[in-house]
Amino acid sequence: MHTKTTYTVSLQKVKDAATTIKEVVVATPLVKNLNYSQQFDANILLKREDLQQVRSYKIRGAFNKISSLSVDERKRGIVCASAGNHAQGVAFACNHLKIKGTIFMPAPTPKQKIEQVKMFGNGYVDVQLVGDTFDDAFHQAKKLCDALEKTFVHPFNDEKIIEGQATVGLEIIAQSKEPIDYVFVPVGGGGLASGLSSVFKILSPKTKIIGVEPQGAPSMKAAFKHNKNVILPKIDKFIDGAAVQQVGELTFKICKENLDQIVTAAEGKVCQTILDLYNKDAIVAEPAGALTISALDDFADEIKGKNVVCVVSGSNNDITRTEEIKERALLFNGLKHYFIIRFPQRAGALKEFVAEVLGESDDITFFEYSKKTSRENAPAVVGIELLRKEDLQPLIRRMKDRNFYGEYLNDKPNLFEFLV
Repeated sequence: MHTKTTYTVSLQKVKDAATTIKEVVVATPLVKNLNYSQQFDANILLKREDLQQVRSYKIRGAFNKISSLSVDERKRGIVCASAGNHAQGVAFACNHLKIKGTIFMPAPTPKQKIEQVKMFGNGYVDVQLVGDTFDDAFHQAKKLCDALEKTFVHPFNDEKIIEGQATVGLEIIAQSKEPIDYVFVPVGGGGLASGLSSVFKILSPKTKIIGVEPQGAPSMKAAFKHNKNVILPKIDKFIDGAAVQQVGELTFKICKENLDQIVTAAEGKVCQTILDLYNKDAIVAEPAGALTISALDDFADEIKGKNVVCVVSGSNNDITRTEEIKERALLFNGLKHYFIIRFPQRAGALKEFVAEVLGESDDITFFEYSKKTSRENAPAVVGIELLRKEDLQPLIRRMKDRNFYGEYLNDKPNLFEFLV
């Protein structure tokens, strides 16, 4: 289907959307964060979209879109494809408006997310688990739409979705007591960034709008670079709320015009931000929700003394991911390292390694060893956590001096993916 590219976001339509969604959407707080304000010597404000009823801003666009349907379209029902937050927003809207919906989700979607979608839908949505990826679910959803003439509710590439998400921008401007110098907005498919940036260009044109994408899924950045919408051949899906292979045609055009800059944040850095938000501020952020704050380090000099808003887009984080989040944060900070260690097959070799090779504050966190009787040296995969990243080179030097060193695995992705 060809998408109109001449569309521009109308302020009146955004105001209309704000009226439409008022009955179900919380005007989320815009609050100063003391930790980050002190760290960056700036006035850092967090727009807490994680506090919506469905724990993300996605309810805004979904409800605005579904509310706009005709009586006939409502009778036929709606369809969407989503691995998470969009599905929850659509399910909530279907339940509230008493419209039947079918939601296609990839089969590996965590059970917690599937249960949340069913709970919000409360009998009005049918969840279909299809394929391994979002694309698989998307194609099945489109097939059903075409066959039964149902309305497809796109997660981002839709005018009504964009206008609904744009209400975040309206609220920020209304809530801020001071002129805003910078807004950092997460970018997945580009719906929120398109809407918010359009509102700011009209009402606060001097504000710099910075889009933040996952380093492992820089689809908008790639589109900017090539000056056309592109499909990334492979993405890291860890930041699931913002990891898409291709942004919307409509959202790309709007973001290209409105965003002052598009940057990426490393997945490990995002994990550290998630941990910091929880430990210091008792804020539970999902990976996509922590994207914007993760980009602040790269702008430390620029934002000093400025009024800065970071959109915390959601909090649908599965507690079972905590260990992986901690691991990725340690790896990013240079504190967790994996090696193949070649142990001499003699009594006391392990004791020697622990006593003479490991530093006082080094900690073995992973150890897998298989004794080979026909070899002089048997390899073990060992994970070591350091107190300081500067301790790595001395550790490697001691391994080599005592003939324990085999191979460093952190920079060998094909082997490393089996460990993390």
